[in-house]
Amino acid sequence: MAKEITHTEGESNTSAARKDWLNRSTGPQSAPLLQRDSDTFLHQSLSTPCVSTIAKAEGIWIEDLDGRRYMDFHGNSVHHIGYGHPRLVAAIKSQLDELSFAPRRFANEPAVALAEKLGKISPGGLDKVLFITGGSDANEVALKIARAATGRFKTVSFWDSFHGAGLGAASVGGEATFRSHIAGPLLAGTEHVAPFACYRCPYGHSGPDVCGLACASMVEYVLEREGDVAAVIAEPMRAVPYVPPAGFWKSVREACNRHGALLIMDEIPTGLGKTGRMFAFEHDDVVPDIVTLGKSLGGGILPIAACIARRDLDVCGGFAIGHYTHEKNPVTARAALTTIEIIEDEGLVERAARLGTRAVDRLSDSLASSPIVGNIRGRGLMFGVEIVEDKTTKSPGNDLAEKIYYSCLDSGLSFKISQGCVLTLSPPLTISEADLDRALAIVETAVLNAAT
Repeated sequence: MAKEITHTEGESNTSAARKDWLNRSTGPQSAPLLQRDSDTFLHQSLSTPCVSTIAKAEGIWIEDLDGRRYMDFHGNSVHHIGYGHPRLVAAIKSQLDELSFAPRRFANEPAVALAEKLGKISPGGLDKVLFITGGSDANEVALKIARAATGRFKTVSFWDSFHGAGLGAASVGGEATFRSHIAGPLLAGTEHVAPFACYRCPYGHSGPDVCGLACASMVEYVLEREGDVAAVIAEPMRAVPYVPPAGFWKSVREACNRHGALLIMDEIPTGLGKTGRMFAFEHDDVVPDIVTLGKSLGGGILPIAACIARRDLDVCGGFAIGHYTHEKNPVTARAALTTIEIIEDEGLVERAARLGTRAVDRLSDSLASSPIVGNIRGRGLMFGVEIVEDKTTKSPGNDLAEKIYYSCLDSGLSFKISQGCVLTLSPPLTISEADLDRALAIVETAVLNAAT
């Protein structure tokens, strides 16, 4: 029997189901490392204690120290091209031999080539770039540009949104986990409105295809009343996942134009093909003024993010908006450039669209009639199954979702639960059809068993 993993004070958010999983599933090689992890890292919600160890990561697979293997349908949204893609590993090794670092004031070929590439794949004149090490900072750079360009400081964003853990990013974000613990005020002028919530529409609409866009009208209402908003910042598709209603972003884009506010799209989890388009906002036929990328940009190996803006928003030359030490790191730039080339050369954007449609259609056929499934939704290879206690009231089935999650872990599938009750499935774009079918079968079995 595995050694019981102990928990220190402050882990009250650790559920009984999670503790049970750790104590019955942690092998003898993993247990000591999990305890050392708990003893040495600052504890925080959503990550402490870890659910397992990791010793290997390759393709769609992760393996723990005791040899248990899991298909990873979460990956913190970094593994678009899978783990350890051979072409990416070779490119990074070669770049380390050629040039391993560049001080910020010295131009280097990989960084410039990456900036040029991002300008080419981005629509609508988005072709001025700044690199950062993480998505939270990328969003804060975008906010600085918006302030400088408009002379305003206010923002409009959405409750339940996530834009990073930095103080500025948390201020415009709307997830309580990243806001409620902060003593004192957050950034001033960060106005929030209700997000689009089609399947639980407060205005009485029955879904994203039957919509009066009252949720979009709320954005304009705040823009008009405030009168001096610098930017609207939002996720084009909420990664929980949640698809916007048709016409939503066109309405918001037009409202921004009318009231002189910039539109910032946070594509950190959704960009680079995950939803079946290179950028998720392309589904809605709009172009933002600024877009941010991160997570998968480093190919699941290195941390790099980017802020991409319209050329006329290059207005900050007289002061610093970033000055990050690794801003033009040639190794991270090479990793990002190679990642984009792999996505293009292997046709992964189109593949995500095709496999995503296949996955949602299959889950809809097999699970839509289940009494504990509220809805099945998503775009491309970012899709989810909402678990409910009651199909009529759609009361969230948090405990049921957790039961399903650990059942899937037992069967070798890892993913994330969003909003307490949404099984959020986000595999690499490189996944084989056979492995996708295998994972879907695991989910179907776990959901059907939980309903009985």
